[in-house]
Amino acid sequence: MTKALLTRLWVMYLDRVSYAREYQRLVNEKGGSVVNDHIAFRTFNTHTGEQPEGIRAIKHIISCLEYVPVEKYNFKKKKLNAVHFEHPDPMFPKLFVSQLEVEELPEWAQQIIKNTVKETPYLLSDESIGLLATLKAKGELPRVAGEMLVKDLAQYFRRPWEIPRKDDVLKVNDVSQYAAWVLLHGNAVNHFTAFVNYQNVSEWPDLETTCKGLADAGIPMKEALEGEKGSKLQQSATLAVKEEIEVKGEDGIEKMPWTYAYYELAERGLVIENGEEKLFSGFLGDQARHLFDMTRTRDN
Repeated sequence: MTKALLTRLWVMYLDRVSYAREYQRLVNEKGGSVVNDHIAFRTFNTHTGEQPEGIRAIKHIISCLEYVPVEKYNFKKKKLNAVHFEHPDPMFPKLFVSQLEVEELPEWAQQIIKNTVKETPYLLSDESIGLLATLKAKGELPRVAGEMLVKDLAQYFRRPWEIPRKDDVLKVNDVSQYAAWVLLHGNAVNHFTAFVNYQNVSEWPDLETTCKGLADAGIPMKEALEGEKGSKLQQSATLAVKEEIEVKGEDGIEKMPWTYAYYELAERGLVIENGEEKLFSGFLGDQARHLFDMTRTRDN
């Protein structure tokens, strides 16, 4: 079940993020493996109609798939809180779920967000809700029921509220590019992240050589790596792809170019935990803060 949903989300993401498709092609051509380190989601911590607010919007689903919260993070300047979740199977990607503390924005920005999301419908059917409860209680479902649930769950990861107003998106973007992104993309995956440690490409043995290889292949990359070579976590990313997204203009529905997602890359270093050497599994606040900015569309 969990693997099937993650695979479906990956396919949906690849359909939209050409840089991730190109990474996959290059790694496969070189005989390597595409393994994802984590998946990120963004949310609003405010009343969102029938859907749970903030991190709970994602947590209430993934908790039925054996994911458990591991660590909390705070990004005070960006008015964000986050939690990362892990699965008992260490080869399943970690999930990094953040939420914007809407009440900390200026009053006018709060009202724009609340007015946009207050009538949000719940995208899961009653049958799927029941199947989720059964899955959480029993740990498995019959094949046909499981396939139906995966299909329904995948459709949850999109924008659940109506098309936002163009002026609202532009105004909110001036105080929080994160808020503008969530208004446009909702529950959609924010990014996947390559787990370079398991990439197994001889000519790209680490993050630095991987990023150079991708840049040489014509993929636009972040200028600098986050973290030092040999540290417990080093990260980088492609630039974010842009899409033509529907918004409500003065004369009806129109399209506006906006960032969707980048493809992140991470190399993890060894740490000692309880006397055992293992790969560091957490996240570092400063690095995550800088990577939030990869979806910036305008200076803000």
